[in-house]
Amino acid sequence: MAKLDDVKDLVSRGRSKLIAAKVQEALDDGSTPQEILDAMIDTMGEVGDRFSRDEIFVPEMLISAKTMKNGLAVLEPLLAEGATENLGTCIIGTVEGDLHDIGKNLVAMMIKSAGYDVIDLGVDVKASQFVDEIKKQPDVKLVALSGLLTTTMPAMRETVKTLKNSDLGDFKVIVGGAPVTPDFASEIGADGYAPDAGSAVTEAKELTA
Repeated sequence: MAKLDDVKDLVSRGRSKLIAAKVQEALDDGSTPQEILDAMIDTMGEVGDRFSRDEIFVPEMLISAKTMKNGLAVLEPLLAEGATENLGTCIIGTVEGDLHDIGKNLVAMMIKSAGYDVIDLGVDVKASQFVDEIKKQPDVKLVALSGLLTTTMPAMRETVKTLKNSDLGDFKVIVGGAPVTPDFASEIGADGYAPDAGSAVTEAKELTA
């Protein structure tokens, strides 16, 4: 659909002030909220690929992420209506020593739209902060850890170890970020790994089913 292509174009170009109206136009044109969401996810994936090839830089990534966030604000109430059940609580954060949050924010938005209650602890989150938050929440099903710096992989390892040894409930731990690989995730004892926001939702649902 032409309107859907327009949505993708605006996300790609980072036209954050125009996206909400275009998302509404796509809805009025017959696209479902899920179709629009999937289109924006695909586009952010393409933006991420361009970033990894040094074709664009952090500011462009940020404005595309902000554009998607503004578009998602239109979709969230509709996606929530379509969610058949509450899937439990997901606690998410970027591990200690790492201040990157683009990918983490995207995953948080995606997981929320899938039906989870999301508690975002932000960036530079100590293992003890994850544990403290889990203690406050009665229905934690998932803890998601993000890291973009190779130097903070030891912090991710330590956080997973701390969570696994906490004996605080039957939650799953999922990890992701540029330097994270499936082998590393397995090695440090994480329950799951996701290379991008879209697959994070699929993995989350499989882990907490």
